[in-house]
Amino acid sequence: MNDDKIGLSRRKMLVGLGAVGVASAGAGLGTTAYFNDTESFENNELTAGSLDLFVHVDYSEDQGSYAQYSTEPGTYVDGNTVGIDGQGSTGDPLSIQVSDLKPGDSGEGEFCFSIVDNPAYMWMCGELTANAENGQSEPEMDDDDTPDVGELADAMQVTVSYCTDDGEGGNEIGDEIVSGSLAEVMLALRAGVPLSGDGDANASLADRPTFDGVTEPFTDGEPNVDEQCVCFTWEVPTSVENEIQTDSVAFDFEFYAVQARHNDGTHNPCVEFDTVLTTDSGPGVDRDGDGQGDAEGSWITARVSSGPTTVVQVELDGDVYGGGNSGLGEWPNNPNSYVVEANFDVDTDGLGESPNDDFRLGYGGANAGARVGGVANSTSGASGAGGYIRRNIGTGGNNNRTDTASEDVPGFVAVESGDQLTYTFVIDWTSALPSLSSVPTQFVVKEVYAGDGGEGVGTPNSSNDGRAAIDTVTDASGVINV
Repeated sequence: MNDDKIGLSRRKMLVGLGAVGVASAGAGLGTTAYFNDTESFENNELTAGSLDLFVHVDYSEDQGSYAQYSTEPGTYVDGNTVGIDGQGSTGDPLSIQVSDLKPGDSGEGEFCFSIVDNPAYMWMCGELTANAENGQSEPEMDDDDTPDVGELADAMQVTVSYCTDDGEGGNEIGDEIVSGSLAEVMLALRAGVPLSGDGDANASLADRPTFDGVTEPFTDGEPNVDEQCVCFTWEVPTSVENEIQTDSVAFDFEFYAVQARHNDGTHNPCVEFDTVLTTDSGPGVDRDGDGQGDAEGSWITARVSSGPTTVVQVELDGDVYGGGNSGLGEWPNNPNSYVVEANFDVDTDGLGESPNDDFRLGYGGANAGARVGGVANSTSGASGAGGYIRRNIGTGGNNNRTDTASEDVPGFVAVESGDQLTYTFVIDWTSALPSLSSVPTQFVVKEVYAGDGGEGVGTPNSSNDGRAAIDTVTDASGVINV
């Protein structure tokens, strides 16, 4: 840490006094006493603040008579190294390895946070780094329909939740953050999950409750942590059979703390977005009743990442159209028929062909057409509102489109925020997609669109607070590499 000091050097002080002497002599003053007063400000100093995140880890696993494992009390991670309170740092990353995994095995971890010196917004990120088959035994060959891909990531069931200390050495589990198979959970974490300091899984993204800062990460040998922690549990169900034999998985967790001051918590540190798409700026709600919209801006901002796993984060501005925490109460005007979609043109059948909506990655209400179609086609029992993929496999318009619920598509998740103002789509292009013969190497986002099947979107009327027409479709991106 560097200290920057502000003050007057001796050289500057002498120059100042010399100037006073010249002015006095020039005025021809003949008295020997003058009125004077001096106020001194000395040893002025500005010191840059700091933010240092400590993650305190309590992990255990149960493999029956084979193994019982737990981290040593006082284990923490600072930066990329693990330490034990009172014993210093080992200089190595924290790595937990489980061998001889069997159906019925389970484990759980608790992550609590000391954010030294500054309150901060927290994010949880993750990535599945390996899902290996490692050859096949004879029993696995009989049960395994995908001999080139490991099944363990799909077999393991994972839940990530908020939790607090129950005062008796255990945890009181709070709101669920994300759950599903390990593959599904890590895909959701790939896009980044914003954490709320009050443990509310439905908190809005912008200006959500922060995690408090502390002066020291330990007090009297005990972790000095925020009340809200994150708990992670995994299990290999006993219903799993020989298909997981010899398989292995590897994955990473990361936690980010971003200072709260001068931030609104919307910046996502988990993903590097390459492309930003917006709708045209226009007037929003008429707040003063003069018949003119007052909230100038783009209703939709969509951020897109490149790479073999593509993330699309769509943000709706509640001040322009309403909804969420804006207090304007419009979006979605029809709570059952709204949709948010990202339209992809992929190069596996050429870029720029007509029609060019090869994939529509979307999230829709329970009565939205593509969601209804996906639920009707579902083999997993999908129901209600949720994500979908609408696949266009020809040139005949809607007659050649197939709708699939996100629950039935490996490698795709669609997430709606609690305030319904942020929608996140994550697609792993290497996974099997409906009617996709090969993995694309390039794509164009033709548009990102949102509509609620009700009044107000795109069309002003007498009952929407004097709102002018709102642009609902972004411009297209350039060519993006997978």
